[in-house]
Amino acid sequence: MSQTVSLTFPDGSVRSFAAGTTGRDVAESISKSLAKKAVAIAIDGTVRDLSDPVTDGKIEIITRSDDRALELIRHDTAHVLAEAVQELWPGTQVTIGPVIENGFYYDFAKNEPFTPDDLPVIEKRMREIIQRNKPFTKEIWSREKAKEVFAAKGENYKVELVDAIPEGQDLKIYYQGDWFDLCRGPHMASTGQIGTAFKLMKVAGAYWRGDSNNPMLTRIYGTAFAEQADLDNYLHILAEAEKRDHRRLGREMDLFHFQEEGPGVVFWHGKGWRMFQTLVSYMRRRLQGDYQEVNAPQVLDKSLWETSGHWGWYRDNMFKVTVAGDDTDDDRVFALKPMNCPGHIQIFKHGLKSYRELPIRLAEFGAVHRYEPSGALHGLMRVRGFTQDDAHIFCTDEQMAAECLKINDLILSVYEDFGFKEIVVKLSTRPEKRVGSDELWDRAESVMMDVLKTIEAQSEGRIKTGILPGEGAFYGPKFEYTLKDAIGREWQCGTTQVDFNLPERFGAFYIDQHSEKTQPVMIHRAICGSMERFLGILIENFAGHMPLWVSPLQVVVATITSEADAYGEEVAEALRDAGLTVETDFRNEKINYKIREHSVTKVPVIIVCGKKEAEERSVNIRRLGSQSQTSMSLDEAIASLSLEATAPDILRKREARRIKAA
Repeated sequence: MSQTVSLTFPDGSVRSFAAGTTGRDVAESISKSLAKKAVAIAIDGTVRDLSDPVTDGKIEIITRSDDRALELIRHDTAHVLAEAVQELWPGTQVTIGPVIENGFYYDFAKNEPFTPDDLPVIEKRMREIIQRNKPFTKEIWSREKAKEVFAAKGENYKVELVDAIPEGQDLKIYYQGDWFDLCRGPHMASTGQIGTAFKLMKVAGAYWRGDSNNPMLTRIYGTAFAEQADLDNYLHILAEAEKRDHRRLGREMDLFHFQEEGPGVVFWHGKGWRMFQTLVSYMRRRLQGDYQEVNAPQVLDKSLWETSGHWGWYRDNMFKVTVAGDDTDDDRVFALKPMNCPGHIQIFKHGLKSYRELPIRLAEFGAVHRYEPSGALHGLMRVRGFTQDDAHIFCTDEQMAAECLKINDLILSVYEDFGFKEIVVKLSTRPEKRVGSDELWDRAESVMMDVLKTIEAQSEGRIKTGILPGEGAFYGPKFEYTLKDAIGREWQCGTTQVDFNLPERFGAFYIDQHSEKTQPVMIHRAICGSMERFLGILIENFAGHMPLWVSPLQVVVATITSEADAYGEEVAEALRDAGLTVETDFRNEKINYKIREHSVTKVPVIIVCGKKEAEERSVNIRRLGSQSQTSMSLDEAIASLSLEATAPDILRKREARRIKAA
């Protein structure tokens, strides 16, 4: 056995240490201040306890400012939560407490479930435990000892967890002072390193091991950060997200609803459907001249899905359709389409295609259905029935790069029209399980890598790019477009996917310049992705304060007195003639009451008319969210609002025609 350990440091230097040297010893050998800041080490990228003996490899000293420390902070906070609960309510059993996205949780078995009122009490005790600054220490126990100790404490769930640990795997016990827990680790050096930037968020019920046949436990969720400013920012985003929740705004704005008889499908109300159709009309205009809009059947025989591979890869997420009767078709199994691509290939295959016709771009606003687990459903963001702004481009190998760039320009332009300017484009490369030869994958990835570099260069750094190794579709590499909303959340929306698989499976071909049958490259692309989800993103991004051209109800004309009703109707008709969506409010109510009521439903413009405005043929314009109002002539108001209510793509065309005419 070697008496020394060789460590390579981040700067490339190599040093030898005696066997048994701990991570803390290494940190102290560099500087006392580093040792004081250190919370853990990483050997060849694997995070370990600071007290662990080092082994040969590349070493990093992890401090609280390191991104990897955040998981440790949250993990340690979960342990402190468990200790606090057992101090406050002796006899409570602790079960599991993992780190999750944005925080952690711990499940407890307690006769009386926790309530939100308990959280401040627990938080106070947690701060006391952190203040004690007890060290985290690790012991390795035998399976028998662990079961005996936990059984004696009445920790029956821990006994069950010990039994679940595979034979031969170390059974680690972590102490923080006198309190201890079964845990695989690692942990920081002491509870004091957690800091005070944490908060308990909510309580919920959870079945033991997620099985409804098991006892119900109480779950306490929390979050923790390295710095208070990060916690404050996170809580601010949560508060903003709650205010912007599209489900709440959907009710307030009377856009849509969901109900139990149609789980995961949207019941669109008049205003919501108008907004949905505005989005579809905009996208349809953006495709004019480049795409043929088609429509493939909603229900297709399973044999087509077997050919495409979806029956094998995706069957559990598909809605199957069978019928009862005497017709010969009744014995067949059909499926509601979960995607449009197989139907578009059938349209491409109908009739011979020449290389001169390529690229052929087929687009569809296709209604698709996918079986999502009921627990995953979330308003418009996760549904079972939705509309894709889907398209498939059939092109030659030589045209592939140009088509990907053309799609990129369209996607970025659409996002900019809706005010999204912070975009990230990432290339997802070949997954472990895939179809197609390595040569095809090499070619596709090489082309898309070049395209990615072009995207970055053309944007002059405005568009960020990256690589997602192994995240490609099973049939080809893809670009993923992620946009950032008004409160900093990221949404993955658009995709561009290169596919050699489906054309081969369906025997799709075109006649090339040598009169030979040649398989086309198929490019799948979506911009909004799900139209429903994109609309949900827009509602939350704008907090319901939709741009005038998107808003389902653009103007309400409200009168102060009945003497102005006739003029108010004239104003409303003039605005309708100019193309705006207008309603009137001539009720015998105070004007401030009317304004408050329409502000709740997020009407962007309220035009107020009184006797004075009728005499002067003027209007007072009140904007959503503003306490002031602007007075202008009726003609000025019509011209201004009409311009604002015009979609940006139409305005660009008008400007292009004006420049051309000049």
